[in-house]
Amino acid sequence: MVALAFLPELWTEILIPVCAVVGIAFSLFQWFIVSRVRVSGDQGASSSGGSKNGYGDYLIEEEEGVNDQSVVAKCAEIQTAISEGATSFLFTEYRYVGVFMVFFAAIIFVFLGSVEGFSTENKPCTYDDTKTCKPALATAAFSTIAFILGAVTSVLSGFLGMKIATYANARTTLEARKGVGKAFIVAFRSGAVMGFLLAASGLLVLYITINVFKIYYGDDWEGLFEAITGYGLGGSSMALFGRVGGGIYTKAADVGADLVGKIERNIPEDDPRNPAVIADNVGDNVGDIAGMGSDLFGSYAEASCAALVVASISSFGINHDFTAMCYPLLISSMGILVCLITTLFATDFFEIKAVKEIEPALKNQLIISTAIMTVGIAVVSWVGLPSSFTIFNFGTQKVVQNWQLFLCVCVGLWAGLIIGFVTEYYTSNAYSPVQDVADSCRTGAATNVIFGLALGYKSVIIPIFAIAISIFVSFSFAAMYGVAVAALGMLSTIATGLAIDAYGPISDNAGGIAEMAGMSHRIRERTDALDAAGNTTAAIGKGFAIGSAALVSLALFGAFVSRAGVHTVDVLTPKVIIGLLVGAMLPYWFSAMTMKSVGSAALKMVEEVRRQFNTIPGLMEGTAKPDYATCVKISTDASIKEMIPPGCLVMLTPLIVGFFFGVETLSGVLAGSLVSGVQIAISASNTGGAWDNAKKYIEAGVSEHAKSLGPKGSEPHKAAVIGDTIGDPLKDTSGPSLNILIKLMAVESLVFAPFFATHGGILFKYL
Repeated sequence: MVALAFLPELWTEILIPVCAVVGIAFSLFQWFIVSRVRVSGDQGASSSGGSKNGYGDYLIEEEEGVNDQSVVAKCAEIQTAISEGATSFLFTEYRYVGVFMVFFAAIIFVFLGSVEGFSTENKPCTYDDTKTCKPALATAAFSTIAFILGAVTSVLSGFLGMKIATYANARTTLEARKGVGKAFIVAFRSGAVMGFLLAASGLLVLYITINVFKIYYGDDWEGLFEAITGYGLGGSSMALFGRVGGGIYTKAADVGADLVGKIERNIPEDDPRNPAVIADNVGDNVGDIAGMGSDLFGSYAEASCAALVVASISSFGINHDFTAMCYPLLISSMGILVCLITTLFATDFFEIKAVKEIEPALKNQLIISTAIMTVGIAVVSWVGLPSSFTIFNFGTQKVVQNWQLFLCVCVGLWAGLIIGFVTEYYTSNAYSPVQDVADSCRTGAATNVIFGLALGYKSVIIPIFAIAISIFVSFSFAAMYGVAVAALGMLSTIATGLAIDAYGPISDNAGGIAEMAGMSHRIRERTDALDAAGNTTAAIGKGFAIGSAALVSLALFGAFVSRAGVHTVDVLTPKVIIGLLVGAMLPYWFSAMTMKSVGSAALKMVEEVRRQFNTIPGLMEGTAKPDYATCVKISTDASIKEMIPPGCLVMLTPLIVGFFFGVETLSGVLAGSLVSGVQIAISASNTGGAWDNAKKYIEAGVSEHAKSLGPKGSEPHKAAVIGDTIGDPLKDTSGPSLNILIKLMAVESLVFAPFFATHGGILFKYL
């Protein structure tokens, strides 16, 4: 008698979509609350909730005699400009990406269809010759459909995230007039809208796709879940262009605005006289929000696909135990419910009253979600898995207990928390590493750069140990399936992770709007405090994305090796070692391309900003308006043009290596890119984050040490601004894009594995 999961199949079929719908409903509810903050001149405009959240609070402007109506109107005008700029850029980007999507979908269909010569006859299954599976042509067709679905969902995730952020930024600014707690709640609720919408829609689309494909595939679960891998490929390929294009856009504007505005003209950040200021604020939304949304959606889709592929050839798939098969989706469903409870701690159970409470509140979100999720995983593992089962392990079936799989997911979940806290330690100005970097600015920009680079390299150590331990534990217990569910464990609290990540750019925009609208210094101090905490949470989000990318990439690598029929990857063979060397080089090549792109785009931006300051009379005096549109156009044109070469490098490398050199060399390339890509990504993100917060530490001047380095415009401050400017492309373009590189190459190799196994390695065949 075959042991089946405790939870009946019918309950599984109800629970997963219900949890997804609950997540979507909760995000819409949060959006409704945020929408009650009016961005208009209405008297009695309400705040984000009941009496606790802001009815009847007097405004700072009323106290200081500033005309409230004109401030609100100005905020609304700036918000509209940022929203229109972001929407225009994303539509332009998606037009180019749409062409790529159609072209690549055709490649998937032709390459996979050619495996069996476009035959429509059933074939023996890859892992069990005694059974027959659907033809390769069916896999080609369904993989193509899954690819398009993943791509569209990824694009929508990024676009909706951007719309929510641009909707919330001015509302956060207006609430800052009533207190830092009110502003925090609006920014955080808006982040939660994006987090829950993305997590729930990703789960729902994947679940519906599986069930629709099952109508055709029937009992051929091996073919079904092989086709589903296209979903992960679609999600990550769109994320790559979103991350690279958005990253180039935002940093070209940021670097241009900072170099001319702060250093040459000595005007504050987000000063309305700066021609690049609107482009800078647009960039926060298209890079940090739309890019991060697509990126984490891609990670989630790929981790799910890797787990499902391995499960389909394990006892879950062989015995057609649908509940156990859906274990990865049940983890994600539980994650949505856990994140929902966690969010209430920040928005309803506790109230932020002082600046110093902001960062602990965000950190508590990570701790609470991880603690509750541990219990949630235990429940899912008990009801969703048989007590004992077998997992495919490179040609053999490994016996695994349900408690072992529970530990695999937990080790990923807790490794994510450790990476998050280590990232926070190295990038928050509350701790000594960033304060040391700030102190090094006394002797100029050179020492600041040296200290920042050293910090970035040092910050790699603990996250790598955390990833290494989680890989060892999860692989020991449940082979590559264990690694895949460990990645899902790290991503199980994705809704909370995205909420605290999206909070950062929303707060940053809120500060920019406060400055441009001419609000009082006290309000700017509040938005700066929100922004400083947001910088750290953005770094934590990047840490999660990179850590999960490492686990996801390894799980996909294992699935690829199994599917391509490679029994061992021997590093002593020339085919593999050349692949390792080339693969380890690719992240450097990719980083060089993206950083050069930011540099050349920033050069044009600097020249344009200088031109306007020199040629528009009355601009510095504030009597004339700058030409914002030209700067927005420079960023848009540069990012669209410059995102194509790095995108082609990532997308074409697996196809070229697999076709010409074969699956063994491609295995080496994937392993090499994983090992070097993770290290560079962590160090780049943390170096940039540390430089940014060292600058903010000096600007805030809260402690005696910070005051001795300031104020704004002092020589140490100028050195800090230079460090921050160097770090911009590291933390927002190259670093975050690298985790997509390692995932995307692995999932692409998995999707094309049947083609490479059949037709690959043509150079070695004829040499």
